[in-house]
Amino acid sequence: MESVYGIGANWGTQSSHQLPPATVVKMLTDNGIQKVKLFDSDYDTLRALGKSGIEVMVGIPNDMLANIASSMKAADKWVSKNVTDHINNNNVNIRYVAVGNEPFLSTYNGTFLKSTFPALQNIQAALIKVGLATKVKVTVPQNADVYESATGVPSGGDFRADIHDYMFQITKFLNDNGSPFTVNIYPFISLYLSPDFPVEYAFFDGNATPLNDGGTSYTNMFDANYDTLVWALQKNGFTNMAIIVGEIGWPSDGDRNANNQYAQRFMQGFMTRIAGNKGTPLRPGPVDAYLFSLIDEDEKSIQPGNFERHWGVFFYDGQPKYALNLGTNNSGALVPASDVKYLQRKWCVMKNSAKLDDPSIAQSVSYACALGDCTSLGYGTSCGDLDARGNISYAFNSYYQKNDQADQACKFPNVSMVTKEDPSTKTCRFEIMIEPYFGGADRLTGSIRRKLVGMVLFLVLVMYV
Repeated sequence: MESVYGIGANWGTQSSHQLPPATVVKMLTDNGIQKVKLFDSDYDTLRALGKSGIEVMVGIPNDMLANIASSMKAADKWVSKNVTDHINNNNVNIRYVAVGNEPFLSTYNGTFLKSTFPALQNIQAALIKVGLATKVKVTVPQNADVYESATGVPSGGDFRADIHDYMFQITKFLNDNGSPFTVNIYPFISLYLSPDFPVEYAFFDGNATPLNDGGTSYTNMFDANYDTLVWALQKNGFTNMAIIVGEIGWPSDGDRNANNQYAQRFMQGFMTRIAGNKGTPLRPGPVDAYLFSLIDEDEKSIQPGNFERHWGVFFYDGQPKYALNLGTNNSGALVPASDVKYLQRKWCVMKNSAKLDDPSIAQSVSYACALGDCTSLGYGTSCGDLDARGNISYAFNSYYQKNDQADQACKFPNVSMVTKEDPSTKTCRFEIMIEPYFGGADRLTGSIRRKLVGMVLFLVLVMYV
């Protein structure tokens, strides 16, 4: 009998070097992860999930909402190509369509307010037309900022005043169609944004000073946040509505509070509760949740913070970051990706003979970091203990690996060299990239385009140094 609950994972693909989809599906299966949430409807990804039995939530990106909202034909076409075709021809177990992703985030300044609900209605109508509306449910993953509490405790919960009407409309539609309310909850972000946030309240160990809400005691932020939503739903007439936690996680790098110790503590605390079917004070039963996320993504926007590229429980290459017992297999440990193919064991570093006061270094480093990934450098990060030469080498190597160790990617004017000695330290990993995976022609051209852009910019850099 298939489990309604079980643990899910978000599988994002904003990476310069993705693991082949078949490798990721095997990794999901090996780890007993029964559900996966996608942010788009990539053909290769969905095809690889066929016959795996894994429950799938496919996503419609926000930039497609306006088109689907304004055209029933576009909605029909999207459902036919990305749902019906995969269910019928590839045996993919699609259970949900996520219409948008956090479309009401306040940072979007209302861009998607008017298109989200009509897009949701059109996708639902398209699913009804093809006879899939009972098997495949629509939902709209929302950020927890769509509700708030005027009193600071869960019982004060209601939808945010400025978007109340939109939220009511969407929630009623979901509820009427037997669809769940999906919410993303992030205690880490609260800690990141506020130095006064009580650290213990982010975790599940019960060490925090409890928050008392009319006799109900809350010792962690997740429970309080989730129950604020339960109150908001109740106040608006949706007492028994199913809730899915679309994203919950803790990053491992890129900030002083983003490290393996905290990530492991948070994720294990959450997983232990999931395994014990322990919910929240208002909803004591099992919690339906998707961990955020499965694998690190080195091309995510770092506008929210450098930690954005480090949410995975696995590194970019499918190696586990820390011990985590999902309660799904006998070993009690994460199973790494198998048969991962790496590039050669070589790194690009600062030349021994180069001087730190060489005038070309600052420009070379800023160039390398702009096109590579330097989010592991900085105060309190995994590579925060490197000296100046180490920082420069890390930047050079990041750019070099992202460009598949191409010779010209380690030709910073007279200051770089290729070495076969691993420059990694105890805490700081100088990566060797995995072999690029080219699923479709668009990815291939994307990779070539990236290389050409890199070469052109590099020539510009060399000319002006």
